[in-house]
Amino acid sequence: MCIRDSIDLVVIASPNATHASLAERALRAGKHVVVDKPFTVTLAEARRLADLARERPGQVLSVFQNRRFDSDFLAVEAALQAGSIGPVRYFESAIERFRPQVRDRWREHDLPGSGLWFDLGPHLLDQALCLFGVPQRVHGHLRRLREGAQTDDWFEVLLDYPHCQVALRASMLAANPAPRFNVHGDHGSLLKAGADIQEAQLLQGLHPGSAGWGRDPDLLQHIDGQGLRQSLVTPAGDQSRYYQALAAAIRGQSRNPVSAQQACALMALLELARRSAEEGRSLPVELRDEERQAWN
Repeated sequence: MCIRDSIDLVVIASPNATHASLAERALRAGKHVVVDKPFTVTLAEARRLADLARERPGQVLSVFQNRRFDSDFLAVEAALQAGSIGPVRYFESAIERFRPQVRDRWREHDLPGSGLWFDLGPHLLDQALCLFGVPQRVHGHLRRLREGAQTDDWFEVLLDYPHCQVALRASMLAANPAPRFNVHGDHGSLLKAGADIQEAQLLQGLHPGSAGWGRDPDLLQHIDGQGLRQSLVTPAGDQSRYYQALAAAIRGQSRNPVSAQQACALMALLELARRSAEEGRSLPVELRDEERQAWN
């Protein structure tokens, strides 16, 4: 299929362990390539793809980090940019679900790139990097909590910044899930309860452009120093904006929405958190210059 002249763009949404080999084949065939998160299953694979794409300046290699366009994240991002709570001191991002039964699928088998950290971690890391840039250190905690679990189904990963602590959490055993975002600053706090609704709307047969698409009924809450609450405007989510930005990048009209260098930095953090969990200690973040600069 990759050799067909009629195909300009290849989108790879296969099991994680196949991402690197399929992306390499598509790049060598002269195609633009989008890879679903996680970019690859190792940092070495990610850097090899980034180096290959650098040799092909006319081709775009991008990673589908669609949750940059979730309504909940857009609301928090806008509130922080407006300085609504002053300098951020603590940022907590959580995706918690109640799925107590281990399912027979590759994501829950003991395979390269499986597990909850490689499934949801890329989303939470990408959002944190968008807001705060590259952390100084990472401390990961990955566990198997459900009966019969073959790979991690719970995690808490701490990102250390000079003046801010970031906590990323996910669980498959949370009947009473934590808020999606909980943020504290010098002048108040932000609280976002429910998660973005675009996936649920797709399951209902809706699509981008439908009436009410991405409109979140759970508004972002601002709490000031006196405990007064105020509901803030929550922008509509629209993950199709990723492909609009990608099309502009392919035409040479704008930047790649998620560059290979950004994806390599994220892969480094994914690996580092897993290594930290195995060693039981926090670890410093070391990146190539271009990977660090991609987040500046």
